[in-house]
Amino acid sequence: MRLFIVTFAAALVLLQFKLWLSDAGLREVWRLEAAVSEQTAVNRSLASRNSALEAEVVDLKQGLDAAEERARAELGMVRRDETFFQITP
Repeated sequence: MRLFIVTFAAALVLLQFKLWLSDAGLREVWRLEAAVSEQTAVNRSLASRNSALEAEVVDLKQGLDAAEERARAELGMVRRDETFFQITP
């Protein structure tokens, strides 16, 4: 009986050692959970960016107003019936 208790206690200590201190133990689980939460935050920000880009693509496909607005802002487009004034300080 005493040998059984000693063997059982040694096995329990060995299993606890593996659980707490080994490379595949709880430290690894905590590290992986932190990595998953970090990646989840990155995925959320990328998902919001993707939805904004998707809305812009839909807007560009549906009408010319968005394309005209973008051309005015990025390329300095002026219509034929408009006059361009540049004011310098």
